[in-house]
Amino acid sequence: MKIGLVLEGGGMRGIYTVGVLDCLLEEQFNADYLIGVSAGACNGVSYVSKQKGRAFHTNTKYISDSRYLSLQNFFKERSLFGMDFLFDKIPNELIPFDYETFFQNSCEFVIGVTDVLTGTPKYFDKSACEPKNTVLRASSSIPVFSPIVEYQGGKYLDGGTTDAIPVQKALEDGCDRVIVVLTRERAYQKTPEKFRHIYKHIYRDYPKMIEALDNRHIGYNNTLTHLKDLESQGKALVIAPKDPLPVGRFEKNPEQLKKVWEIGYQDAKQKMKQIWEFTNKMPTEETV
Repeated sequence: MKIGLVLEGGGMRGIYTVGVLDCLLEEQFNADYLIGVSAGACNGVSYVSKQKGRAFHTNTKYISDSRYLSLQNFFKERSLFGMDFLFDKIPNELIPFDYETFFQNSCEFVIGVTDVLTGTPKYFDKSACEPKNTVLRASSSIPVFSPIVEYQGGKYLDGGTTDAIPVQKALEDGCDRVIVVLTRERAYQKTPEKFRHIYKHIYRDYPKMIEALDNRHIGYNNTLTHLKDLESQGKALVIAPKDPLPVGRFEKNPEQLKKVWEIGYQDAKQKMKQIWEFTNKMPTEETV
């Protein structure tokens, strides 16, 4: 049975997902497949490289550094998040990413992005992960707050725009059951995007991208409905915060981020017995 992990994005709310993944690594739970968008993809790579704690340190150690998140970055790179710092300096120098283990791990890895020209999702596999991490940049490039990323002739932005919870893609890729990690509470319903007049102007040459942003809330809420159906069919298990997380997409308080990591870790810990049963996997002797 092929077991998949599906990771929602959410900017700094993704530290909740990091807590979940660190717990899974600690319990030596090995998924067969992982798909993520935006922060979900960025945090998911450290699960596949089996570097417990790496994503936590990446999200907390440098959050007060202006190179990570600041208006200074916006004026310099046209992105609030420092893309060169996040996707080059950190993984290749400051908190080294284990590319060897990542590529040797049999766990499939898929990154979702949004094609600006078509306004539809596009997916890249593990082979697209290279030292410059261009596809990860693309998946994390929030519309309006980040520039369009070009890769292999295409133009891309945040994968969460068109497939925020890519559970259907995981099923299409052969997963029999999926564990879905959300960064919003279960009662959450997305509302229409704000600042339409701004993104309509910015993407005036990309009408399909404008349409995608206009319909983002519809697709998101439809996926939540689909997810409940999958749960009732025994095909999905959801890990999500019980209440709204006390951080926003651009949170910079490391103490708050640590609290949210702990919430994610404890939520996963409490569900481990259910996770083992749901996936029909057996914990190793070290995890008993």
